[in-house]
Amino acid sequence: MVNSIKQEQARKSQELQSQLSQCNNALENSEELLEFATRSLDIKEPEEFSKAARQIKDRVTMASAFRLSLKPKVSDNMTHLMVDFSQERQMLQTLKFLPVPKAPEIDPVECLVADNSVTVAWRMPEEDNKIDHFVLEYRKTNFDGLPRVKDERCWEVIDNIKGTEYTLSGLKFDSKYMNFRVRACNKAVAGEYSDPVTLETKALNFNLDNSSSHLNLRVEDTCVEWDPTGGKGQEKVKGKENKGSGTPSPKRTSVGSRPPAVRGSRDRFTGESYTVLGDTAIENGQHYWEVKAQKDCKSYSVGVAYKTLGKFDQLGKTNTSWCIHVNNWLQNTFAAKHNNKVKALDVTVPERIGVFCDFDGGLLSFYDANSKQLLYSFKTKFTQPVLPGFMVWCGGLSLSTGMQVPSAVRTLQKSENGMTGSASSLNTVPQ
Repeated sequence: MVNSIKQEQARKSQELQSQLSQCNNALENSEELLEFATRSLDIKEPEEFSKAARQIKDRVTMASAFRLSLKPKVSDNMTHLMVDFSQERQMLQTLKFLPVPKAPEIDPVECLVADNSVTVAWRMPEEDNKIDHFVLEYRKTNFDGLPRVKDERCWEVIDNIKGTEYTLSGLKFDSKYMNFRVRACNKAVAGEYSDPVTLETKALNFNLDNSSSHLNLRVEDTCVEWDPTGGKGQEKVKGKENKGSGTPSPKRTSVGSRPPAVRGSRDRFTGESYTVLGDTAIENGQHYWEVKAQKDCKSYSVGVAYKTLGKFDQLGKTNTSWCIHVNNWLQNTFAAKHNNKVKALDVTVPERIGVFCDFDGGLLSFYDANSKQLLYSFKTKFTQPVLPGFMVWCGGLSLSTGMQVPSAVRTLQKSENGMTGSASSLNTVPQ
């Protein structure tokens, strides 16, 4: 339609421009005729004057200006471009107007936070059978209450929810809270957001403390691997840089991409204590994390220890550490260890090990992370804060943190009264 109008405009403009050019040419020719007529008025001789008059008459008769029409050849009338809107008119008459949906109401009582999943439930303030779907938005935050304007986290969107509840699963609770809001949509428009609701989602988050690790361990946040070179291969490449610069010897330097600031503290564990601790102390409450070993890992231990664990001490061989130990070297063994006492575990080593620490209750339990089968429990009284502890030899471990205590673990703890084994039941067999 627009193209047709533009083409018609161009055609009419060209017609008028052509007519205007013809008029201009006629006027220019008329100027010469007027000058001749003016000069003829000065002729005194009657015969000459009559002759000039006849010439003027002939030229006027033949002049183009006297044959031109001053009426424009085109007009601004566009009636021939009128559009038939009859079909559109019928469509408009069949339109149905849908009201904007009201804002839903999230019911905090019906919302559930468990097993690193959040179920959000809401309802409409009044029945609306025109609702097509709902849109749920959420974001993590460390602030209680309503969302803050300066909160840098963006809303995550889940669209096309048909019901009035939704479950977010497999979350890592690396923030204390989560904000939620929801809005209803019909086939025409989305309504206003509900009032936001904040749910508590805190859990234990920690990384491995690379400054506390043994020299033969390569540590990155939640992963640790055995490094038989102890960083010497990397230091050899940098030999020219280290020579004469006062840099500590290779035995006291970090490996991988560790910052130089921690190089001097790499003697936290030494000898055969191939240990690394977590960077967050547990001083109260109940906490849970999981550990997965590499398939070819020869030997590893998982547990907790006091900060006072000695630099030569191995996990489970002192009264300041508790662990379960897996040995796949020469012979396969699976045992619980504390204070240099060991109890063999007659269960299959799981793919993932779950660790439950109830500091106030003095309980440390280990589970098959997949089936939630209880592997072993220590019952003790923690007299000072504990740190997650890990030992690795010829292999590696990866951690999963930011996890809530699973519901199945809580149920097991209640049914077993928090005890299926204890430190006192360990065999007094030196290791």
